[in-house]
Amino acid sequence: MQLAQKIIIADDHPLFRAALRQAVTQAVSDVEIVEADSLAAVQEAVERHGDADLVLLDIHMPGTHGFSGLVFLRGQHPGVPVVVVSGSEETHVMKRAIDYGASGFIPKSASLEIISEAITSVLEGEEWLPQELTENLGEVSEEDQQFAAALVSLTPQQFRVLTMLTEGLLNKQIAYELSVSEATIKAHVTAILRKLGVHSRTQAVIAAQRLGVEPPKTEV
Repeated sequence: MQLAQKIIIADDHPLFRAALRQAVTQAVSDVEIVEADSLAAVQEAVERHGDADLVLLDIHMPGTHGFSGLVFLRGQHPGVPVVVVSGSEETHVMKRAIDYGASGFIPKSASLEIISEAITSVLEGEEWLPQELTENLGEVSEEDQQFAAALVSLTPQQFRVLTMLTEGLLNKQIAYELSVSEATIKAHVTAILRKLGVHSRTQAVIAAQRLGVEPPKTEV
């Protein structure tokens, strides 16, 4: 008997999660759905469900900074396909998502039928992009590719610390949020700087911002 497929829906908008759930159930007859509303939650979900067949990932959730969440998930869990679902629908954003390892890009403006079609295609091993996406798009720069590779070398906890650094939090604030000592955070920051090849927190934040994407003007 064929096992149910497992799909993780990661979006911080309850209404859009509900829409994605409906699209998933239209596309897959026997499915287990796991929901997450932040990057930390989706990281935990993927760690718990390493056998997931697909992650539907919003790149503007709490804890994400542009493509950083996508890059990290693909690096830590390369066997789990990730499709970006976003209200940022510029063609260069879609192309960068594919370059950073996404198996597809679904605009939030797409109909339920189109979203279902995209999910089916990716589950069948195909890459999915909107038909109107043009061919002549710029590639990700070599510098961005090198930074993405360095980002993957971070541990999950180091990645969470880097995310909090980009939000402007101090070591003691990060320590409080993660329930660890300030000395532990200092050790994480030292390791982050070494792995990213930078010499200061500011340089680390600037590097992380290379993966940024402007949030859409309006979202569901």
